[in-house]
Amino acid sequence: MKKHLTVTTVLITVVLCLFAEAAQAALSPQQLERAWKRISEAAGIETTSITIEDKKEPNAWVRFSGSDHAVYVTTGLLKILNKEDEIAGILGHETGHIQLNHYGSTIGRNLLWALLFKNVKGDRNSELLASLGVGLAESGFSREQEIEADDYGIKLSVKAGYSAWGLVNALEKMRDAGYETSPSGFNSHPPTERRLQHIRATARTYSQQ
Repeated sequence: MKKHLTVTTVLITVVLCLFAEAAQAALSPQQLERAWKRISEAAGIETTSITIEDKKEPNAWVRFSGSDHAVYVTTGLLKILNKEDEIAGILGHETGHIQLNHYGSTIGRNLLWALLFKNVKGDRNSELLASLGVGLAESGFSREQEIEADDYGIKLSVKAGYSAWGLVNALEKMRDAGYETSPSGFNSHPPTERRLQHIRATARTYSQQ
């Protein structure tokens, strides 16, 4: 009887290990494509492509070229995510940058700040202060855009049929993997914990609808 129980216990352990490994499996390119198809259709985007770049750092971004744009996702990001809802949340966020015209407004701000500080003259400290002012102003605007894109991404994910918590879970996994934004006036992204507090509240709102 003891031998029988021991063998059964071993078999159960093996099965549980296999399930655990499966749960940690990286997202496949097919899952990424499926998520992007649903997200882009929900947003009404037809021409934007999506590209996987072989980079260790988990990241995603939009590359703009004139009126064209493309979404990029790293293999490092796909490796730490294991649910389609999570990549959908990330893609929804990046789509927010496109649909909310963040690129166009950033270009406009850059021109404005260039004009404001064009005639700043004086010693080296004045020039450094002017450069610092531009950096801090852009950082503040960028943080506002990131928050807008987060809210848009969650709303879009729900519209596409995904969980409102996908983006939250994705950012938590990025944080747990050692990738997070620390509190600093020079970071364009909001500090990770503050950002998570905001998007948890947003996800909770859409979950209750």
